[in-house]
Amino acid sequence: MLIYLHGFRSGPQSGKLLALQQRMAELGCADQLWGEQLRWGPDEAIAQLSAVIEASATPPTLVGSSLGGFYAAHLAERFDLRAVLINPAIAPHRLLSQWLGTQTQIYTGECFEVHAEHMEALRALQVTHYRSPDKLWLMVETGDETLDYREAVAHFAGARQDIFPGGDHRFSRWEACIDDVLRFAGLLST
Repeated sequence: MLIYLHGFRSGPQSGKLLALQQRMAELGCADQLWGEQLRWGPDEAIAQLSAVIEASATPPTLVGSSLGGFYAAHLAERFDLRAVLINPAIAPHRLLSQWLGTQTQIYTGECFEVHAEHMEALRALQVTHYRSPDKLWLMVETGDETLDYREAVAHFAGARQDIFPGGDHRFSRWEACIDDVLRFAGLLST
């Protein structure tokens, strides 16, 4: 099973998830993908994802982008899972503190509130040491206009790392990487 975790203000309509759904459907394994809307509050999102992980018949692989990458790293450590981290946020409480107040989900227009308490919850979820960094795969593009890719490279020093020149926060090479991600998750043979 593969669990996709989208970023801040994003959702199941993201281009990365749609491309992943399409490829998995082509391979006949679309039923092995979970990619629902995450609850906004960090504690609520972690509870939602923990329930999905605990209900999985086999250990899932997590794929997270941006804030979803932060959550994926936390959950990979907590549940000893494999995770693909795409342009992940390292300290989202720093970045998102400028987004306090009413925010809008970019695909649906749904509004949600971001509070200072959410920043403290994000800070509490931060992992500083990974027991099994070999289960983590970092994918970053140096042209990310939102996050400094070097922070992720340093933070995940023991993980497999693919550092691509150029690109952007959206991770423009995603479609070319999908089959490798599916191999990493054990959903596609070599």
